[in-house]
Amino acid sequence: MKIIVGLGNPINQYKNTGHNIGFEVVDNLAKKLDIPLTKKGFKSIYGQAKVGNELVMLVKPQTYMNLSGEAVILLKKKFKDAKLLVVVDDIDIDRGTVRYRERGSGGTHNGLRNIVSLIGEDFERLKIGIGKPEGELRSFVVEHKLDQEFQTKLVESAIEKISEWLN
Repeated sequence: MKIIVGLGNPINQYKNTGHNIGFEVVDNLAKKLDIPLTKKGFKSIYGQAKVGNELVMLVKPQTYMNLSGEAVILLKKKFKDAKLLVVVDDIDIDRGTVRYRERGSGGTHNGLRNIVSLIGEDFERLKIGIGKPEGELRSFVVEHKLDQEFQTKLVESAIEKISEWLN
């Protein structure tokens, strides 16, 4: 089984912000793979289906970003042997870059820090560079809306990497 968790905040006011790019990736991947995100559990909204010979679960935690680990730890407890990929925004890599990592710290991302504090560093992640703010960080990641064309390109690049990861 493979689990893909997109990080974001569950309220519409955060839609299309850099901090919700993980949700955008999961939503678009769900459409591409025809996996309805209609189930509730694990403090999340999720869907699952066979993709090829593999059971794939797509997850959007319904905790706030900084508490994402609460959902992820429930998934890890239930699906101990599942391969986990967390999709997350990142201000510390170049804008427009999509970078895969097998493991690592939470860095400056509070959602990743929370996950790491609860399950450790041994999970895979796909980091999406949203750019670094010139001003205050919090308002940049949760209030600044991404340009639609830029967001679409980021999501497409992320889905391409995830497709490779699934194979």
